[in-house]
Amino acid sequence: MRRDRPRAHRGGPRSALAGRGVDRVGVQGLNHYNLRASRAMLDRLRDWYRDAIGLEVGERPPFRFHGYWLYADGRPILHLSEASPGEEHPAPGSGTFDHVAFTCAGFGAMRERLDSLRVPYRVAEVPVTRLRQVFLQDPAGNGVELDFDARLED
Repeated sequence: MRRDRPRAHRGGPRSALAGRGVDRVGVQGLNHYNLRASRAMLDRLRDWYRDAIGLEVGERPPFRFHGYWLYADGRPILHLSEASPGEEHPAPGSGTFDHVAFTCAGFGAMRERLDSLRVPYRVAEVPVTRLRQVFLQDPAGNGVELDFDARLED
């Protein structure tokens, strides 16, 4: 006699929404991250991420507070939001943030850009993976990592 067992969904455990037009529930990638700061610091951050990292300032919904959205490859991945008057910096609960990492191409051109802007950075090679990393900090002290596939850059 054959005993039927529940089959595992190839994308992980089956969701209660499966069969209702939703096959996969869960994290599928990074949508964006948000930095909150004073208006003056927001302008510095906007300029730095545009000039040093190469993100593009783009459209942003008309929120009640000032801010910017910065885009990579047509997607708004960095949101800059003006902090409320009297808001503490860093915001409570953000003490474990270390860095954000971007997948990048054009290692040589990026180094030239950073050097021309006199942005301090350090380069590291990840053993076995051929990942080349550039570590730096934005004007507010947030860690930024730029990841390059060394196989494509050689």
